[in-house]
Amino acid sequence: MTFPALKTVDSTMALLRDPYRYISRRAAERGSQTFETRLLMRPTTCMTGAEAAAVFYDPKRFQRAGAAPPPLQKTLFGQGGVQGLDGTGHRQRKAMFLEIAGPERVAALADLVTCEWRRAIPEWAAAGQIQLYPRLQVLLTRAVCEWAGMPLPDADVESRTRQLSALFDEAGHLGIGHLKSRVARKAADQWAVGIIEQIRADELDPPHASAAYVVAHHREPGGDQMSSRVAAVELLNVLRPTVATAVYITFVAHALDAEPAWRERLAHGDGGEDLAFVEEVRRHYPFFPAVAAIVRDDFEWRGHRFTRGRRVLLDLYGTNHDSTAWRDPERFNPERFLGAAPDRFAFVPQGGGDAALHHRCPGEPIATRLMMVALDQMVRHMTYTALAPSAPVDFRRLPALPSGGYPIQVAATNGGHTGA
Repeated sequence: MTFPALKTVDSTMALLRDPYRYISRRAAERGSQTFETRLLMRPTTCMTGAEAAAVFYDPKRFQRAGAAPPPLQKTLFGQGGVQGLDGTGHRQRKAMFLEIAGPERVAALADLVTCEWRRAIPEWAAAGQIQLYPRLQVLLTRAVCEWAGMPLPDADVESRTRQLSALFDEAGHLGIGHLKSRVARKAADQWAVGIIEQIRADELDPPHASAAYVVAHHREPGGDQMSSRVAAVELLNVLRPTVATAVYITFVAHALDAEPAWRERLAHGDGGEDLAFVEEVRRHYPFFPAVAAIVRDDFEWRGHRFTRGRRVLLDLYGTNHDSTAWRDPERFNPERFLGAAPDRFAFVPQGGGDAALHHRCPGEPIATRLMMVALDQMVRHMTYTALAPSAPVDFRRLPALPSGGYPIQVAATNGGHTGA
């Protein structure tokens, strides 16, 4: 049996016009979790929902090698990184990232981000009105570079922030934005290669638990070190997604404005519900729209045949709003995370399955912890006014953000959040 197919020559532009909701809306129109189309003129099967995610993350059925479109390989992911590996190579490389993102290391990064946040508050207050999102990128770049063992002189903070941000903030754009992302990738790769080579030559000695040291000395399954180029890609795969947490933190602020009862509840709470609020932000708001894989060998699912070599996209945003897995999925409700842990294939903001075995992001603990740091600062330690509260989310932007950015005015003294 074949999948429902879209009657169009190519759907690339339609996907780019609505990247987060394109798959789920087309699937709903056809009453199917799957459908076929063409993207970049290549036949592609699109899937959505928790049941589809469980199939998609089966390594016996799908592989990642060759799945990511070349434009993303040359910007967002880098070439040779963990996202394109399978089997033993993937597991060993993933173990490196799990070591880097261990509990003690995440706690150390959270402390640095807290210090940077406290340092930023008077600067933001002196500036008057600010856009929170770009300021967060600077804050996170400072913190993650120190934590990762990457020397970052004050004079280089702006340029490195622009480079790291362009890897995710402009990679999915057309035209000049994508070209900027490619230029940023080249510059960032060169910087990271230099760090790797200095460490290997004993010219730089970062803490042995730092990301730079661990990546520089990592051994592949055959016992060899990664090439300097690939090691640089993996080091940036630590820095880039940490800076990208600025997207999630901006949505934390947006959710606090949209849910004033929850803001008050958290402000007067003991922090025990902070994680639930953060997890609901990750479920409810758009972050990364979809992930790609290649069918490893022919198989059938629900009477439909997946043929070897076919590219498949799994809809992440739509799966996080799958009505068969989530009750009232369009409602923002942190209480859904106060009970048992969610199904690992229904809750897929940064991939599904087990981070140690599947292509689920090993940096999730970093994202959630830094979001909790931000939440704590915004509800308990700073006074600010949102100048465009509860603005609609721009779903056409990659990554999505509140329309018009997120302008705020910060008071000169600390205190509680003053309101929308």
